[in-house]
Amino acid sequence: MFGHGLIDFLKAGGPVLLILKAFIVGCSVMVLAIAIERIVTLWSFLDRARQLHETVKRCLYRGALAEARTACERSRSPAAELFLVGFERLGRSNDQALEAAVDRERVRIALALKGPLWVLGTVGATSPFIGLFGTVWGIMIAFNQIGVTGKAGIDIVGPGIAEALITTALGLVAGIESVVFYNYFMARLSRAAAELKLISEEFVELLREQKDKLGPAAEAARAEPQPALTPPPVGAPTKAEA
Repeated sequence: MFGHGLIDFLKAGGPVLLILKAFIVGCSVMVLAIAIERIVTLWSFLDRARQLHETVKRCLYRGALAEARTACERSRSPAAELFLVGFERLGRSNDQALEAAVDRERVRIALALKGPLWVLGTVGATSPFIGLFGTVWGIMIAFNQIGVTGKAGIDIVGPGIAEALITTALGLVAGIESVVFYNYFMARLSRAAAELKLISEEFVELLREQKDKLGPAAEAARAEPQPALTPPPVGAPTKAEA
């Protein structure tokens, strides 16, 4: 019964209003699907990023660089790429280049988190106007009925205007839904970007500490005198002759 009622509701008002109603309903369903997908993505991203950050931080405090890098390579978090870029640059670049590389990766991850959110903004901006177009179309049909019948009673123009106003109501509902979700996700993304920035800054600081610790040891290893190779005594047989 509900299916037949929905079909009759969509068919009311002629083919133009049918197309507008179907388009608005489709946009509303798409907005809901995108919202659910982004909620799952952002929620799992923050949790995984925090867990991986804590793991990397504990490893770096102990000086276990290999263990920290292995944890990043095994992680399913998108934030793992940020840590891996830092490990790749460690010992190969100066502090400014290391920080710039990590920051570039942070920006790339933050941009990827937005995903299809532009669709929410587009639907929120356009669906009320699509519904308004349906109202204008319904009023045009009502005036046409007045011209055909020569009557201007409410029973002549009322049904067409009512059906057009339903299209406008659908457009407003879809627009409000989209704007609410869009604003929520933009606020959520701002928080995720701020947390990601804090994580990257602390990670770079820890890498600099590790670089400072490794620096004196590497310099000492290079400065340590190597044992001189003494030539064999004159007349002593070589290995080939032996």
